[in-house]
Amino acid sequence: MAKLPEFSFVSSHSNRTPALQQAASLDAMKRALAVTVRAVAGSNELDVTFTKDRPALVGKHVRLPELGKKPTPEAIAVVRGTGDAMALRRACHDESLHAKLAPQGDQARAIFDAVEQARVESIGSRAMLGVRRNIASMLEERYAHSPLAEVTDRAEAPLADAIALMVRERLTGDPVPRSGQKLVNLWREWIEERAGKDLDQLANAIEDQDAFARLVRQLLSSIELGEELEEQDLDSEEEQDGDDPKGENDEDEGTEDQSQGERAQAEEADQAGEEIEAGESEAATTTSEEMMDPDLDEENAGEARRPDNPFDQAVAELDYKRYTTEFDEVVAAEDLCDEEELDRLRAYLDKQLANLQGVVGRLANRLQRRLMAQQNRSWEFDLEEGVLDTARLPRLIIDPMQPLSFKREKDTNFRDTVVTLLIDNSGSMRGRPISVAATCADILARTLERCGVRVEILGFTTRAWKGGQSREKWLKDGKPANPGRLNDLRHVIYKSADMPWRRAKRNLGLMMREGLLKENIDGEALLWAHQRLVARPEQRKILMMISDGAPVDDSTLSVNPGNYLERHLRSVIELIETRSPVELIAIGIGHDVTRYYRRAVTIVDAEELAGAMTEQLAALFEEESKRGRRAASRRLLKAS
Repeated sequence: MAKLPEFSFVSSHSNRTPALQQAASLDAMKRALAVTVRAVAGSNELDVTFTKDRPALVGKHVRLPELGKKPTPEAIAVVRGTGDAMALRRACHDESLHAKLAPQGDQARAIFDAVEQARVESIGSRAMLGVRRNIASMLEERYAHSPLAEVTDRAEAPLADAIALMVRERLTGDPVPRSGQKLVNLWREWIEERAGKDLDQLANAIEDQDAFARLVRQLLSSIELGEELEEQDLDSEEEQDGDDPKGENDEDEGTEDQSQGERAQAEEADQAGEEIEAGESEAATTTSEEMMDPDLDEENAGEARRPDNPFDQAVAELDYKRYTTEFDEVVAAEDLCDEEELDRLRAYLDKQLANLQGVVGRLANRLQRRLMAQQNRSWEFDLEEGVLDTARLPRLIIDPMQPLSFKREKDTNFRDTVVTLLIDNSGSMRGRPISVAATCADILARTLERCGVRVEILGFTTRAWKGGQSREKWLKDGKPANPGRLNDLRHVIYKSADMPWRRAKRNLGLMMREGLLKENIDGEALLWAHQRLVARPEQRKILMMISDGAPVDDSTLSVNPGNYLERHLRSVIELIETRSPVELIAIGIGHDVTRYYRRAVTIVDAEELAGAMTEQLAALFEEESKRGRRAASRRLLKAS
């Protein structure tokens, strides 16, 4: 990549003030950077923006760090390196192939993802000197501003980062960045001893993603993180695709082919079920169109949806349309801002709600005791085997041949349960309501996790006020009549169901961020949360909506009927309540939601939210427990 021209912020030959000159030069630099990113990526359709949000590549959208009013040469180089890295991933990376070849283990997947990013960056570094310098600056800055720069304990040094830096060293010939040397030195001897030869082979396959990925899998096996069975699975997939490679062992050929086919099917199901959170970088490269459209197939946690799903057909038949989903966004909370800001926002949330936390904590403990009581004290009696029931010993003395004198602790139905908390992130929730909602979600997630219940925390808002890029596209297209939804959606994943609470805790602080809360389109948010839930493997699924009002989006309502969004919300609620296995409950803050939802409660003050959430959840679990006891009684009666 050709070196970008230098920009001067002050010119003695201009009549403009220094401030205007500086602004003009900064704008020119941003335009040049955007053009460069598109050129390296080989796509003129990329939308390049500069924000204070965390840098990310989402579909056709590239978010780069804001340069600031007076950027230093070092800061400019870092931004250029970030843009080059994203552009190279767009140009040199096949996401479907990556997902197909990725290993299943969390650590193995992290290494696999990091090494692939090192590969695409190395391709650009080897081809263009400017890119090499930019990426080197980016990496130096990344590790210099992280705790890894001074790490001394191998237990605190991520193996994935160390291997990725060593791979880059092998592929480009450049030394490890100075700020990353301590990290690499902790692992270098251990890695070289086990996988040094594998590292040497990678350079020969740098241009071939398929071959490179297979060498990385071989490397993972060398460090005892590989899965030999998966390699066999991949070979069987190739055979099914018609490649028909020669096998080394011809014995029991028919049986082997059959077993390989079965393993290939299992592999496909497992790969479809991987959570985005397991490989966090994956969230940055999935297209927003695929993630936002509820009509598309979503497969999570190993459970695939059948193509002829009556629920999806009913959704498709609703009188509702979106003008465009091109600018919609599903994003992890940690991708919207940097770690430092997340820590600051979380500290602010904790400080602001110190008093409320005690109240919510007591309610959560009460909920936990009620749930654990059901789990620990639920028994089946009058059984022929199990634990001897001491209360029935007299029966055994009277009649030693009596077989029904044993008991067995039974699993309660809510052990295999997932709960989704869907929180309205609209502007009207600003202040106390959103603070209370964030705290309640945080503490309830911790409580339910202790009880063995998985919890997902989601938020929904829009990317802009009054339409954003969707409206601009509509205006550019000549304002067609009845365009449907006319704003850019932003759906936020604060905590995925499989993410431990300790890792997601700080993400909830994002709700305190100024500028996040905008408008709310409840119907599509419900569908999105519902689709995530139905893809889960748990038997019981609970969806709790927390909102303070009806759906509002000025841009949409200004060009459609006034009840357009509300009508869609009612239709979605009816479908979920009548045609879905998901149990839907709602809590309205200062707004009567009982006119929308069958199972709902309205609270006047946000302070009541904690009590309402715990009581609603406890009632659901107790109701399920009673149903289970009634069913058991009916079975016993039939048996007698």
